[in-house]
Amino acid sequence: MKQNLKTQLALCLFSAILGASLAYLLVWQANQPLAHAQLVVGTSNTSSMTRDSGSFKFLPKTSSEQEFSEGELTQIRVYEEVNRSVVNISTRSYTRDPFFMIAEPQEGAGSGSILDKEGHILTNYHVIEGAKFINVTLFDGSPYVAEVVGADPENDTAVLRIDAPAEELFPVKFGESSGLRVGQKVMAIGNPFGLERTLSVGIVSALNRTLPGRVRGYIMKEIIQIDAALNKGNSGGPLLSSQGLLIGMNTAIANPSRSGENTGVGFAIPVNTLRSVVPQLIRFGKVIRPNLGIVHTTQQKNGLRINKLTPAGPAAKAGLRGIRLTRKQVRQGRYILEYQTPDYEHADEIVSIDGKKINSYSQLQSILENYQPGQSVEIEFIREGELKKVTVTLGEQR
Repeated sequence: MKQNLKTQLALCLFSAILGASLAYLLVWQANQPLAHAQLVVGTSNTSSMTRDSGSFKFLPKTSSEQEFSEGELTQIRVYEEVNRSVVNISTRSYTRDPFFMIAEPQEGAGSGSILDKEGHILTNYHVIEGAKFINVTLFDGSPYVAEVVGADPENDTAVLRIDAPAEELFPVKFGESSGLRVGQKVMAIGNPFGLERTLSVGIVSALNRTLPGRVRGYIMKEIIQIDAALNKGNSGGPLLSSQGLLIGMNTAIANPSRSGENTGVGFAIPVNTLRSVVPQLIRFGKVIRPNLGIVHTTQQKNGLRINKLTPAGPAAKAGLRGIRLTRKQVRQGRYILEYQTPDYEHADEIVSIDGKKINSYSQLQSILENYQPGQSVEIEFIREGELKKVTVTLGEQR
């Protein structure tokens, strides 16, 4: 029994010595390459490594131009040149609780582009719509209270102004949108979810899209469709070409769920539309458009029925007619009741304007955009089954 115990102890001691020896050999072998590590002297920065014949060599960093592709360098250059032209816009408005009649604050956010050294800022109308307080934050974090200079709800465009030193303002450079091609690279800079001056990259996915404006019946035309990521807070920010030029203003995304998150289908107002709108907003506070004096219409088989005219407006002065209310009486027992009923037969139905067929109110608005207040148009219409014509001198939209 004593002999067996000695034998077992000897075997345990031998196993322990053998295991320690093997562990030492493994550690020694694993550390052998490091013992032959060679430092390659070339520059003061020696951070990259490569394996060569069983040893690691520390190689010098390459120059910045060699680290990036040509496309990456273009994106970096555009961002570094333009990001200071992008501002963060935050708004506060108030809604009244229907039960307790208490004013509840509502916060909003968006993006904008600096237009000039006078402090004019370009953004979407829906970013500042109904806002009681507007704050603009520049690239360096400087906050400024902004005032609305002018707004064009039809094209979802607005111009703000801040009282900031000229040296802190870096205006964006306007490009051209008439020559855009599907497939060309575009870049968007904005403040999605409050993350200031975020860059996203994509392509022009389609051209000549249409979007409904902020005014009933008005359609925004020549809209640019892009796949660059747009999210809540990107509205009003610039869409840029590879040359760093403004080619559009990001305004909406296609989102059936209405969550406001990117779907890969975004839309931008073309810069050529902005070229015609912005100067009028700065000068007049609005866009001066011709006015026909027709308030409401209904689409019919042959054209548009005039439902309501502006009293003493251009169409009314020319003799066009809308729906007429007539009084009728009906006897109920000993009483005679009087009521009003619409006379649809009295209303004229517009067929064309200067020979251009009219099938919808938005089509009517699109045709009128080609005229100025004071100009005359010939309107063809149907009255009581007879085709007639009349000349209308356009007024100014108020």
